[in-house]
Amino acid sequence: MTLEEIEIPHSKKNMLSYGSGKFISEFFNMCFGAYVFFYYETEIGLKSWMVMVGYVFFAIWNAFNDPLVGYLTDRPFRFTKRWGRRFPWVLIGGIPWILSYLLIFTPPSVDPQQGAWIIFAWLVIIICIYDTFASIFGVNFYALFPDKFRGTSERRLASALSTPVAAAGTALGFVIPSLFVEYGEVHTYIIQSGAVIIVCLIALALAIPGSREDQVRIDCYLDKCEEGMELESFFKEYKRSLKHKNWVAYIVSFTFYAALVQSMIGSVSYVGRYVLGIEAGDSIFIFLGLFLGMMCGMPVWAKIADKTNNDRRTQIIAAACLTVATGPLFFVTDFAIMIFAIFIWGFFEGTYWVMLDPVRSNTIDESVVMSNRRKEGIYQGIQTFVARAAFVAQAVSFATVHILTGFVEGGDPIDQPPSAIIGIRIHFAVIPMIFMLIATIILWKFYTLTPEIVKLNKEKILELGF
Repeated sequence: MTLEEIEIPHSKKNMLSYGSGKFISEFFNMCFGAYVFFYYETEIGLKSWMVMVGYVFFAIWNAFNDPLVGYLTDRPFRFTKRWGRRFPWVLIGGIPWILSYLLIFTPPSVDPQQGAWIIFAWLVIIICIYDTFASIFGVNFYALFPDKFRGTSERRLASALSTPVAAAGTALGFVIPSLFVEYGEVHTYIIQSGAVIIVCLIALALAIPGSREDQVRIDCYLDKCEEGMELESFFKEYKRSLKHKNWVAYIVSFTFYAALVQSMIGSVSYVGRYVLGIEAGDSIFIFLGLFLGMMCGMPVWAKIADKTNNDRRTQIIAAACLTVATGPLFFVTDFAIMIFAIFIWGFFEGTYWVMLDPVRSNTIDESVVMSNRRKEGIYQGIQTFVARAAFVAQAVSFATVHILTGFVEGGDPIDQPPSAIIGIRIHFAVIPMIFMLIATIILWKFYTLTPEIVKLNKEKILELGF
């Protein structure tokens, strides 16, 4: 079998179905990032530092939960031969993950001052339960991509088709909750969670064809990839992955990119309510601008990447452009200008996003060549962890800025001092710009997978029988 013969073995319909799974992840990333910190701080009235500490406990849980899920699900089980290595876990994690979202917005009805620790305990326990199921789903769903889509052109096409579906999840993940949320009305957050659950259950059903593995991949895994191989300990596998230099460069840069995204997503409700002076429903137009920008940027840069055949260069250019587009958002205080500025930002964010799957898959290919094993699970577990760690970066930066600038928890716009408004603009634009600048430098300096190396790795994988 040659490289050309494995380029496009899957239909575009199947790739779009795979995109429905990405839709769920991005939908929830948006909902969680946009509303959870905001809800507990401004609606429930929990102290900023307590919400931040809750997120830190969440991160500690993630540090072990996500890689461990990846390690455990890399192993064969009785149902592996019939149903596939990843697909059963997508359903096992996906359904309870979706349903558990409701619990986040149903904390005990106690006074936020007298019963602060009760609310705090609820926040920590529920988001850890929520994240455990999210990890089971996400680790296995995203680990499927480099194994299922093998050719370079196929990966770019699969990413180009599935990422716009995911981008729709990003936009709708703010739009749909915002249709129901009313600032100051706590019960509306429960209503929005019901709408979110319905949308995501439908998306999960649509994702089933794209989440299934080909029988040839299942047979390869059982007959070749695991036969006669001794299973190594979790910590040995974990340490081995951290010795993979290109993987570490990719994952560290991804961490800062994810922190950029979560900081900006989480800031929108604050910017809308306290800087622009608009209602929750009006914020929909900001995310429509973002969505349109991403839709315009993705096909342009996917085509450029395909023509230049250089994923590394395209990703670095996209990262630099995204950095430049983020900083000016600090100065925007007009609603109409904000929509336009977010459109421009979305154009470059879509560019960076559409290249993530090809770049990550190239890195996974190198890991197969280095170790003579397919261990996408533990690699994806680490990436899932750092993606969740971005929520902590959001929480720490928000809490720090709010404490230093005098933000009033649970306060109306009229209660906030001018310094608090400036602080919101800082964690909306300045801090994310710094995150993305660091990501750009890391990619440029330490990520070395050129087109020549990528091609050589693919040829070696074929020789190894993977």
